[in-house]
Amino acid sequence: MRIYAVVLAAGEGTRMQSTRPKPLHMMCGRPMVIHVIHALQEIEISKTVVVVGHAAEQVKQVVGAQAPKWSSVSFIEQQIQRGTGDATIVGLSAIDESAGAQTEIDDTSTIIVMPGDTPLLRTSTISALVREHQQSNNAATLLTAFVDEPTGYGRIMRAKDDRVVQIIEERDATPEVRAINEINTGIYAFRRDLLGPALRRISNKNSQSEYYLTDVVEVLAGMGHRVGSHTAPANEVTGVNDRWQLALAERELRSRINKQWLVNGVTMFDPRQTFIDVTVTIGKDVTLLPGTILQGTTVIGDNCEIGPNTRLIDTVVGSGAHVESTVARNSTIGKNAQVGPFANLEPGSSVADNAITSSFYDGHQ
Repeated sequence: MRIYAVVLAAGEGTRMQSTRPKPLHMMCGRPMVIHVIHALQEIEISKTVVVVGHAAEQVKQVVGAQAPKWSSVSFIEQQIQRGTGDATIVGLSAIDESAGAQTEIDDTSTIIVMPGDTPLLRTSTISALVREHQQSNNAATLLTAFVDEPTGYGRIMRAKDDRVVQIIEERDATPEVRAINEINTGIYAFRRDLLGPALRRISNKNSQSEYYLTDVVEVLAGMGHRVGSHTAPANEVTGVNDRWQLALAERELRSRINKQWLVNGVTMFDPRQTFIDVTVTIGKDVTLLPGTILQGTTVIGDNCEIGPNTRLIDTVVGSGAHVESTVARNSTIGKNAQVGPFANLEPGSSVADNAITSSFYDGHQ
């Protein structure tokens, strides 16, 4: 069965207080929306449609260059931002175009709809959502979470048999509904032949005059279709809407990255003071001292010691090298070299194998 993804990345994100489009804000070496796309890695995705709007050309350029090839990314623009329901309709039009002779009448493929601002989502969670959706033969399957403080989120309403029947937004909720701590994450799996007709039945008669994708749940349930759910850990599905939430999400992601490298044989004197981008490669038996920052496409060879207080950007370090209190950008450090303390390697610098640098060395040879 084919699986398609629609990533909603059209919003401006005014709360970020930035000229940079919200989906392109960086986290651990990647734009947020690229982290979201990578969450699809464990499923066999046929096509990923990114719905763009604000700063569309900029988003298309960055995502087109950085999205993994397996994701088969394409773009479509939501000319006027009229809500998540409308954005999903726009995304479906791109899927229909690529599907050729297939039509929504008999197409039971799976459509994943997800926001572009949930960068902590794990691949295993998306895989579990799709598996639950397909095995249960649901019309829709929601990714939900239980949180201690649900304020601001849509609440999940269930029937006595545990089927999901409605999502009630915070502004429309009674005190009893607000007490529910199971929330909607904005991540869904739909059956293609049922999603299109349901979207055509939703209305924009609300305070924002927008078409909400959440309304599709009530439409499908009202038509007698089964709407199920899969529960995700709360820390995976928190959206990023401002710089504070971005900082919290980045702290969580850096903790995951450090744990992965520790398990793989890297020593860190203090993981809380060690910062590694997701795009960095590190060899075996490497020691990272406090204040080490590894960014971009940096590659660290085996048996290296890096730090303290060292920042390496897009830099290759040969096996056995020691780099102390150094800043290097787009440089190459040879095997068993000793660099620093207080060295500054300018872009294009190269340190030979077994070389020993002096303070403020610029690396040109």
